Formats: sequence, structure tokens, C-alpha cells
Amino acid sequence: MAASFRWIMQLHKDVPKAAKFYSEGLDFTIHVCTLRWAELQSGPLKLALLHSPSENAMQKGYSSVLSFTVADINNTVTKLMALGAELDGPIKYEVHGKVAAMRCVDGHMVGLYEPA
Repeated sequence: MAASFRWIMQLHKDVPKAAKFYSEGLDFTIHVCTLRWAELQSGPLKLALLHSPSENAMQKGYSSVLSFTVADINNTVTKLMALGAELDGPIKYEVHGKVAAMRCVDGHMVGLYEPA
């Protein structure tokens, strides 16, 4: 039997805040959310959030990047900023569409792409 992908897991200081970020900012469905653990889903992607009190787990380096195709990048950036994200550089206007990188709660990176 081949290995099958289960989920991506991120470490967060505040799991409910992180779950709200993905739910309200990127329309993830929350299946489970406690102070210690959350399970969210967007299409086939499953995202697990685990509480970590250690500052070492959330250094401001570049973590893995979760990349999303969105219908309106400006609206999505505005929503995510209201939830605590920061743009990591300007929105770029490429031939194929708009792209943006955002540093989200606990320093995790999210990439956004709006096709042309």
C-alpha cells in the first residue's frame, strides 16, 4: 500500500486564534477546535494546528508556505490583515496574475494567487 497524505501540521501559541484566522480569512471548515488542537479542511487539504508554548517552535524564519488561489487578492489581503497577518512585500502584478506573500499568526507564511 502506498503512503497517503494525511495533513499538514503547524505549531501555534493560540490554536483557537489560528483556527479563526484560517476559517474567517480563507474559508476553511473547522472540524475540531480546542485550546490544544484543531483540525481544519479546505477541499482535499487538511490542516492540523497544535498548541506549542515554546517560542522556539515559532521563530520568525520562513516556515513552509501554504499557497491558495483566490478570486480577489485585494479582498483576501484585507481580510487576513484584519485577522493579524502582514504583507511580506508588496502585491506583485505578474503576466499570469497577482501574487502576494503574507506572514500570518505565529509567523507562518501564506501565498496568495489571483489568476489573470
